[in-house]
Amino acid sequence: MSDAIRRQFHAQLVEVKSEIVHLGALAMETIPRATAALLNGDLKAAQSLIDDDDIIDVKSIAIEDACMRLFALQQPMAGDLRSLMTAIKLNWDIERSADLSVNIGKAVRRIYGVELPPSVRGVVEQMSAEAYRLTRLAIDAYMDLDLSIAAALDDMDDRLDSLQADLMRTIFDAHETHGLGLQPAVQLALIGRYYERIGDHAVNIGERTQYLVTGWLPEHTGAARADARARHAADAQADGATWS
Repeated sequence: MSDAIRRQFHAQLVEVKSEIVHLGALAMETIPRATAALLNGDLKAAQSLIDDDDIIDVKSIAIEDACMRLFALQQPMAGDLRSLMTAIKLNWDIERSADLSVNIGKAVRRIYGVELPPSVRGVVEQMSAEAYRLTRLAIDAYMDLDLSIAAALDDMDDRLDSLQADLMRTIFDAHETHGLGLQPAVQLALIGRYYERIGDHAVNIGERTQYLVTGWLPEHTGAARADARARHAADAQADGATWS
């Protein structure tokens, strides 16, 4: 690859990263929008959120196409290859996070007219804020290649997992003491799961950022253990064959 082509390639990689960060910002903003529509029972806001997901989908497809072109035309190696692999994976995680916010918007229509008890509203607000915070930190970690933040996201996500458990307890209590119907209770439980999954996608972004910088993924540890077990089993089988 000539110096001119390499410079052009690296400029294109920078552009892909910029587009990923922009996609992340768009997806991030869907979280408070979905929460506001839910807590306000605002069908118009929910529909606007659902419709605007098309914009995110179009951008996500454009990013994927750009990555595929770079793969096909440049045949990247080493760090450049990791950059593209990371961009493709983050593109999927970010787009899926936005889809989860859309799922919350769709749930607004299913529970329209239901008065949410203050206890439920309080936990939902906390889950929304935490999902937003994790997503923002994940995108910042990728943008700045900040390994400390990227590595900390998994532990930070425990807070969101705990809030999901709190929401389930609050839903059961509201069903018993406030007459919350079964259908809205199920929808609220699903909404809690959507927030929790947004946090999981933020953790994935952090892991892929670590991979981008270091070449390591958590799956590599498990793969190494599996390989060691396989070698141990093969050695044991060989020893048995020798003695027989």
